[in-house]
Amino acid sequence: MCVWFGFIILAWTWSPHTDSKARNIQTSGDISPVPTKKKAILGLWVRFRVGVTVRVRGLGLRIIKQTCVRVCVQEAVCALNTLQTNVSVLDQVRRERSDQPELQLQAMRGFLHRTGLTVDKLDHLNIIHVTGTKGKGSTCAFTERILRDYGFRTGFYSSPHLVQVRERIRINGQPISKELFTKYFWEVFAQLDDTKDSHGVSMPAYFSFLTILAFQVFLQERVDLAVIEVGIGGAYDCTNIIRKPWVCGISSLGIDHTSILGDTIEEIAWQKAGIFKPGVPVFTVKQPDRPMTVLQGRAKEIGCPLWVCPDLEQYESGAGHLSLGLAGQQQRCNASLALQLSKTWLQRYRQSGHNMKNDLSHPSLTSPLISLPLSPGLEATEWPGRTQTLRHGPVTYYLDGAHTTGSMQACVHWFSQEIQQEESSNRGPVIRVLLFNTTGERDSAILLSAALFCKNNADQQNFNVSVENMLTRCLDNQISWQSLSGTETKQGSESELLIKDRLPLLAKTRTNTLVFPCILSALQWISQGRDTVLATAGCPYLPVQPSVMAKAEPLREAAQVSVLVTGSLHLVGGALKYLDPSLAS
Repeated sequence: MCVWFGFIILAWTWSPHTDSKARNIQTSGDISPVPTKKKAILGLWVRFRVGVTVRVRGLGLRIIKQTCVRVCVQEAVCALNTLQTNVSVLDQVRRERSDQPELQLQAMRGFLHRTGLTVDKLDHLNIIHVTGTKGKGSTCAFTERILRDYGFRTGFYSSPHLVQVRERIRINGQPISKELFTKYFWEVFAQLDDTKDSHGVSMPAYFSFLTILAFQVFLQERVDLAVIEVGIGGAYDCTNIIRKPWVCGISSLGIDHTSILGDTIEEIAWQKAGIFKPGVPVFTVKQPDRPMTVLQGRAKEIGCPLWVCPDLEQYESGAGHLSLGLAGQQQRCNASLALQLSKTWLQRYRQSGHNMKNDLSHPSLTSPLISLPLSPGLEATEWPGRTQTLRHGPVTYYLDGAHTTGSMQACVHWFSQEIQQEESSNRGPVIRVLLFNTTGERDSAILLSAALFCKNNADQQNFNVSVENMLTRCLDNQISWQSLSGTETKQGSESELLIKDRLPLLAKTRTNTLVFPCILSALQWISQGRDTVLATAGCPYLPVQPSVMAKAEPLREAAQVSVLVTGSLHLVGGALKYLDPSLAS
């Protein structure tokens, strides 16, 4: 017996460690944030530094340092959250940026200068700059691991984070420590805040601040190279203040972020090609004809060479078929792009006269494009939340942050292959559960049709979406699933949404769809006490009603439960917080 259950889930972003004032703060690159308790926060950091300096003996230092670091990290994240743009002004900011998008880069250079950096200093980071719609993060992860295996000290800046914001800034594949994050955060925050009034400008927006912070960390920690993933688009993304990257890459292109990048694939391709720089080599995976024509035109206009990566099967490999560290057929083109980016960076490194870290007399440095040997770093790559499988006893979780039509189709193809292998050896009933949610402007009906509903701690808070919007989106997801699955409603059968004391929204009862108040309550309902990892997660802030718990009998009787978690990286990150506690430690 194989049964599908679909869930629309909403989880509140409330955290006991979050300043309640942060919920209504209006911030962006062009809008001043509401004043915060900056003096108290900075004072706490100063006391921590003094405590470390003065108490230099005994176990007391270790206890004080650990406590202060923990508190300082929480305060830093709360201060960082004040830089998020409130939903009430986000549309206004987008309209202003669409009129003069180049002003964002101009403002970014000003922010950088106020922290003591210039764009010239960024040239010392030996940057690999990667954009795309699908797979750019995976490409960066492959690239970073390949070059780390050569002995280089790597920096890697990515977005969004899954559980903790420190994940966005990595050194040698690991998120920077709490101590480093706290140290550099307050240095940069204080520099920007102290110069705010004299420059007649505000603090940078959330992503802009983190980009500046990443540049500061990589320069101060003396990485050999920095792999930089574009946030949105390319031409006017704040990472595009980079002037002289060593090599650029473009992963698969598709339709996403249309309110910012444009409604057509050609407009989006033009935006992505904005990271091209004169004379800097660019590699792209195979693209449809229309966007490829745009990329070629932009490369000719800017004056940079553009190459298309071959299929991974065309590379030389004495070991035959390579098992990549990241599952899914779509990762093979990302791996090919990573190989070309790594090879070109290594060539540039040798040509610059640097001392080699390891023995780089590898054929990849002299072979033509098509015959580049495969790298063992591809198989060792890890990138949580992307085609990831976690087995917890009888419950198996399949997590992928797919959020576009193309990536959702790839996710379904991967999931179908995985469960065929997993369930073929099982005897007894198997339950399949879809845990789904979307964010932003994406059409959940299209994503659900491609697939065949939950929202996060202080690090995972998102003030860019209102509570009303989140609730409405969850109900829309439920209606879409019901329409696609052909589930009928019993007339007059209505039950109040599972979130009490909030908006008076109603959700019609379905036999196969439920709306949950938070991610933890959904996971615990699905696992029915059979997942020992979730048993230590505690109780959700908003418990599920007994009537809903009574519907879980099939889950308790199943020999195996296969759970696909997809639709949003924010949802995947919220789930991983509980499914892999090490990520939140």
